[in-house]
Amino acid sequence: MHSFLNYNKYDSFASFISFMNFSELLLKRESVRRYSDKSVAPKDIELIMEACRLAPSACNSQPWRFVVVNDPELREKVARATFGKVLRFNRFVLQAPVIVALVAEPPNWLSKIGSSIKDKDFYLMDIGITAEHFCLQTAELGLGSCMIGWFDEPKVKKLLQIPDKKRIPLLITLGYPEKEIPRKKIRKPPEEVYSFNSYKA
Repeated sequence: MHSFLNYNKYDSFASFISFMNFSELLLKRESVRRYSDKSVAPKDIELIMEACRLAPSACNSQPWRFVVVNDPELREKVARATFGKVLRFNRFVLQAPVIVALVAEPPNWLSKIGSSIKDKDFYLMDIGITAEHFCLQTAELGLGSCMIGWFDEPKVKKLLQIPDKKRIPLLITLGYPEKEIPRKKIRKPPEEVYSFNSYKA
């Protein structure tokens, strides 16, 4: 296993972090829907998984497990479970050399109690955080990813031997983008996203 925090050659952790321009990484990270046929190195997959492992979670519950699908035959079967004869918008998944299933695991008792009291699914927030860790680390490595929420979950569970009672909130594609230049991001203007001290619609 690669050590994610391998910064021995730097004077300090702070100087290690300074080599990463987070703003540039945010612009680089996008949902990639066209992949080249270049394979993904196992060491890069390990680095991405380590980034996910280090993600924060409510009460340190870590309610996730990842199934990395890189066997070509199995990968194609999983990819075909993301689209049908009519709704074919996920057909691009066939191009991805790796598909990762993010499986929701039972949160610990403290997280469960907090979720029940506050009527909030903390484990889903946690899964969103670790999924973004996946995508940001992927972008930093020059790879591309795309979160997939539309797929035949029972079929994917069967293919990957995931117990029926467990849920798969997301599949994430992984591979080298066909084009290296990210698209221009189209987002709401700042005044529609945040305000200070009170809510403003």
